[in-house]
Amino acid sequence: METAGTPVRTVPRPGLRERKKQRTRDALVRAALELFATRGYDGTTVDDIAAAVDVSQRTFFRYFAGKEEVAFFVPRLAESHVVEAVRGRPPGEAPLEALRRAVLDGWDGIDEAVERLVPLDLHLRVCRVIESTPVLFAARLRRATELEEELARIIAEREGLDVDADPRPRILVAAFGGAVRVTERRWAAGGDLTVAALRDLMAAHLDLLGPALAENWRTGRSPDRRTET
Repeated sequence: METAGTPVRTVPRPGLRERKKQRTRDALVRAALELFATRGYDGTTVDDIAAAVDVSQRTFFRYFAGKEEVAFFVPRLAESHVVEAVRGRPPGEAPLEALRRAVLDGWDGIDEAVERLVPLDLHLRVCRVIESTPVLFAARLRRATELEEELARIIAEREGLDVDADPRPRILVAAFGGAVRVTERRWAAGGDLTVAALRDLMAAHLDLLGPALAENWRTGRSPDRRTET
């Protein structure tokens, strides 16, 4: 609530120089993703990306260390959104549910963040390129490991645990990350590359995560029953 004489805080608008740099960066991202989606990652050079924006190779390297960094610029934005969504989940929520709801409930916000940079369908096409390009897929797995470690530490902090003494946060997040990767691979290999298809597949796989870990999979046998002697 404001009181008389209290100044209203406003976020300062970036200066002209910063806005110009942001426009150039965003143009490089979009041009790179368009080229990756049409020519493939290996068929695109840094010179191709720079030429598409009418800038020099030197200018490209002012913004990005190389093709891999620009390929993952938008996914990194989406990952940051997930991290913040997990931080914002209610403290009494069970860890697995917090992760699940952060992804599923935060989907619209992730879409909006992506579309500020590139069309959503372009982002999804490049996700498929990442899945099918060995060097990018290897980098994706490396990045996923780093993200899982960050999420495990957040979950441990929420639950009042020492992440290095209690393995449960890392085990949970690793299982969760595995379900996400299975979803992404099945979606990329399928025929329906829409957001709706990815969202539905993600929800279905995350709903299976608890039963997949806890239940006995053999038909006709009750879950979690041990043979009595």
